[in-house]
Amino acid sequence: MISKDAIFNIKSDAEFETLALEVFKFQFQNNKVYRSFCDLLYKHPADVKQLADIPFLPIEFFKSRKVVSTLDSIEKTFSSSGTTGSITSKHYVSDIKLYETSYRKAFKHFYGPVEDYVVLALLPSYLERDGSSLIYMVNDLIAQSKQPESGFYLNNLDALANTLKTLEAKKQKTLLIGVSFALLDLVEQHQLNLEHTIVMETGGMKGRRKEIIRQELHHILQTGFNTQAIHSEYGMTELLSQAYSKGQGIFECPPWIKVLTRDPEDPLSIQAPNKTGGLNVIDLANVNSCAFIATQDLGKIDPQGQFEIIGRFDNSDIRGCNLMAL
Repeated sequence: MISKDAIFNIKSDAEFETLALEVFKFQFQNNKVYRSFCDLLYKHPADVKQLADIPFLPIEFFKSRKVVSTLDSIEKTFSSSGTTGSITSKHYVSDIKLYETSYRKAFKHFYGPVEDYVVLALLPSYLERDGSSLIYMVNDLIAQSKQPESGFYLNNLDALANTLKTLEAKKQKTLLIGVSFALLDLVEQHQLNLEHTIVMETGGMKGRRKEIIRQELHHILQTGFNTQAIHSEYGMTELLSQAYSKGQGIFECPPWIKVLTRDPEDPLSIQAPNKTGGLNVIDLANVNSCAFIATQDLGKIDPQGQFEIIGRFDNSDIRGCNLMAL
């Protein structure tokens, strides 16, 4: 069994790789869906000597299979957002404490103690449905902040703007985390001057607005909030960890996550840094589901492991992954 202490106390790339190979063996033995996938690729523990040898499960499997590596009862099921009638991903979480430890430690790693912040959440599209892992995380960060002003805002943008102005006047450190379309609504209705507030977008127009590139979104938000940088959170239903960007769309991972790119023409081939490809994520907090996931995001990774998101595959571009997901 893989311990939480081992996952959240990684100190080097060598420690990460050693533990990732252990997690691979554990999940090969205990995850029926992942084992079947590895069998189809003729990839077994004897063939896996380094990170690049590990098979990455296409993320679509979370829509059609119960991806678990444990017989423990499920404590929480997270589901992705989706259009009416579409099939959503489901992440069956047997140990919710793993998720809580992951996002609490990651936030502290990048931003310091959450108790120092007022946490304001503008996440209407997530609040309006059940099963959002983002809402679970932000709700807990609000509670952990222990600040009376912390809380969710649905459509009450005037009240949110007033709260931000009050907190700015007090020079109170604040985190405003919001979905892209709602942050755009806010800056269109209110001109704000945020010196003590981190503005963090979680991406997505959720069908409310035309999709725009990240640089354009950040330019509009920087101007509207009069702030130097727009931060971003990279996470998804199928993961139990997040990466964060403090500006320019360049993301960093906490020590228990690593991102690689795969060749768009050969989904089983891992690329060298600085090449655009499909993002493969190793999230060791996913020890009880699957820690090795081939996402539908396109991106580029630098030699230090920082990455940027360039776009997404459409279904016709996933190529070999389509066949593997059948």
